[in-house]
Amino acid sequence: MMRTRPLKVALMGCGVVGSEVARIMTTHAEDLAQRIGAPVELAGVAVRRPDRVRAGIDPSLVTTDAEGLAAREDVDLVVEVIGGIEPARRLITTAFEHGASVVTANKALLAEDGATLHEVAEKHGADLFYEAAVAAAIPLVRPLRESLAGDNVNRVLGIVNGTTNFILDRMDSSGAGYSEALDEATALGYAEADPTADVEGFDAAAKAAILAGLAFHTRVRLDDVHREGLTDVTAADMASAKRMGCTVKLLAICERTPGGRSVTARVHPAMIPLSHPLASVREAYNAVFVESEAAGQLMFYGPGAGGSPTASAVLGDLVSAARNKLNGARGAGESAYTRLPVSPMGDVVTRYHISLDVADKSGVLAQVATVFAEHGVSIDTVRQQGKEGSKNDAWLVVVTHRATDAALSATVEALRRLDTVRGVASIMRVEGE
Repeated sequence: MMRTRPLKVALMGCGVVGSEVARIMTTHAEDLAQRIGAPVELAGVAVRRPDRVRAGIDPSLVTTDAEGLAAREDVDLVVEVIGGIEPARRLITTAFEHGASVVTANKALLAEDGATLHEVAEKHGADLFYEAAVAAAIPLVRPLRESLAGDNVNRVLGIVNGTTNFILDRMDSSGAGYSEALDEATALGYAEADPTADVEGFDAAAKAAILAGLAFHTRVRLDDVHREGLTDVTAADMASAKRMGCTVKLLAICERTPGGRSVTARVHPAMIPLSHPLASVREAYNAVFVESEAAGQLMFYGPGAGGSPTASAVLGDLVSAARNKLNGARGAGESAYTRLPVSPMGDVVTRYHISLDVADKSGVLAQVATVFAEHGVSIDTVRQQGKEGSKNDAWLVVVTHRATDAALSATVEALRRLDTVRGVASIMRVEGE
C-alpha cells in the first residue's frame, strides 16, 4: 500500500544538475512514487540568485535561505548539488542534525571530509548517498560499497574525468598538441573556461580518494593522493606510445601494496597497451576497471559527467534513501574499518618510459645504462634516433622493467647531472600490463 503523505525533498543548488533533478522529479513523479512506495515532492530549492529564470520550478519554492531549508523539520531528504566545501558541509551537517538523509554529488567535500560526514550521519540515524560524486550515471559506488563488500578488491584503475580523456583522445587520433586539443574541448563544451581542476588532475584525485576508501575499506583523503596533470603531455609522447603499441590516458589508480598492509592512490598520465579495455575508451567517456580476488576483472563504462547522467545517479540515490526513510532503515554506512595506512608515491612499483635529449656520440648509452644499474632500475628496451636539425644531439628513449618510483626519481636526478644528457624531455609510467 502506498503512503499518501509525500516525502519532502530540499534541493540545494539549481544549476545544470539541480535543474535536471527537479525536472525529473516533476515529470516522473508517478513512476518515482511507485518505485518508492510514497510520493516525493520538492519542499524548497535553495539558490544564490533567485532572479534567474528556472523553467518548470514553482517560484514560490525558491529561497536564498539554504540554512533554513536544511533545518526544516518537515524535510525528509536533502539533495546537495552546490559543490565545494562550504557552505555544502554546513548544510549537509544541518540536514543530518534535523533527521534528514542526504544525497550529494560533491566529490571535493567527500574526498576532503567524508569520514566526518559519515560519522554525523550515523549519529543521527541518517543516510549519506553519493553515487553521482564519482562517475555520474555509471553505477560504481554501490557495487564497491555493497556488491563487492565480501570480496577483496586489489586494484582500481580508471578514467574518471571526461575532459582529460577527450583531450588525450584528440591528441592520439589527430596528432594535435595539448593546446589545440584543449581549445577543441572548450569549444565543444567539454572543458570549463578555467580547466585547471580537470587538466591538473584535481577532479580525478578527489574521485580516486573516494574510490580507494570504498575499495579498500579504509580512509583516504585528497591529500593522500599523488597527483599529476596532463599539461606536459606532448605529441611526441603520444607518438612514442603508438610505437610501443600503447595510448596515453590520465588514470586514477588505487592499489593494495604487496601483502595488503597498505594502499596507494595516485592520478597521472600513463601509457597503457592498446589491448587493455581502457585503451578503447574514447571522447569524454569514463570507465573504471576493478580487479578483485573472487569476482576477477570488472569494468564499468559510460558517460561520467553532464546534467542528465549526473541527475540519473542522484535520483537513483534519492529512491534508495526514500525507501529507507519509509522502512525506518539505513543503507550501507562508511566501510572504513581496516584503517590501512596510505603508502607514499615513492613506494609505488611500475614501469617507466623516459625520453632523454643526449649528445650524439659514442659512450653515451653506456653512461646512461650505468646510472640505471647503480640505482637498481633494470632497462627493458632502448631506442635512439637522431634529433632533427642537429648532427650533435639525439633522442634516447628508455623503457624500464618494474621499479619503485623512488628509485626512478633518483635515477632521473643522476641522469640530469651527466654532461652528455642535455635534458630529460619526459617521464611517463607504463600501466595496465
